[in-house]
Amino acid sequence: MRGFIGTYGTALAGLAVFLFFVVAAPNFANPVNLLNILKQVSFLAILGIGFTFALTTGELDLSFANLASLAAVATGGLIHNGYPPALAIAAGLALGSAGGVLNGVLVTRVKVPSLIATLATASIANGCAFFLTAGVAFVGRWDPGFVALGRAHVLGVPVLVLWMAAVVLIALFVLKNTRVGFHMICTGEAEEPARLAGIRVRSMKVLGLTLSGALAGVTAVLLTANLSSAAPTMAGDYLLTAIAAVLLGMTMFEPGRPNVLGTLVGGVVIGVLSNGLILLGADYYVQDIVLGLIIIGSVALSASTLKKAAFGV
Repeated sequence: MRGFIGTYGTALAGLAVFLFFVVAAPNFANPVNLLNILKQVSFLAILGIGFTFALTTGELDLSFANLASLAAVATGGLIHNGYPPALAIAAGLALGSAGGVLNGVLVTRVKVPSLIATLATASIANGCAFFLTAGVAFVGRWDPGFVALGRAHVLGVPVLVLWMAAVVLIALFVLKNTRVGFHMICTGEAEEPARLAGIRVRSMKVLGLTLSGALAGVTAVLLTANLSSAAPTMAGDYLLTAIAAVLLGMTMFEPGRPNVLGTLVGGVVIGVLSNGLILLGADYYVQDIVLGLIIIGSVALSASTLKKAAFGV
């Protein structure tokens, strides 16, 4: 029983919270509202899975939100100025991935701890985003095909939910069914034994951070398409919530370890809490308080993993 609670307790608590809001919050169980929760969680989950990749290799990435904002203004700026959507999408994905590669090089070659390296990258990305926009958002009536990436529906299901499902399935396959995924996990679990076993731990760390940046780029494209606008701070609010989703996920399914399913469920729990509190009429700051409590509780259960990722100790 103790093992069961340790593995599934947080998920069961999330289910209890969901059932509470079904009973207490008006219109919470409305299918339209439930789909809206999943739609809002999609950005959070994709960013969180990127962070999960980085943390799996034993590194932190605190730059993904700023990289997403930079990729968004690059994508939005190109669309706004009439360039082909394919070029705009490629630019957003490339910028996010390039930021991840930069983080990987700083951590593995320059030997800067990931906590410091990714904070520096975040600052650079933030400055570049304001440089590209002069602090003014790109807004307009954009190419319908591009906008459909974030607004379309397939059989009544928002396409954002399908994008999220695709990212989750691919991430699960990579980490659980490929040699590369196994090497990434080994690198994060025990770096020196992994190196002695012939695993290229530097490459795995670069890959983890690059995937985090690449998924920031994916989120940027989808967020820009969904909002038909791009601003230099548009993804900033996702930093703490995405990290909280990952940390909450580390308390379930594979306790103490970053895992994709945990991140997904953690994101859904945070989305349910946010939506339910709004429907109950709670003040806006209550959400911030609850989020802070989630982070504190999750870190308390995963402190050793985070310490190792942040400082390499």
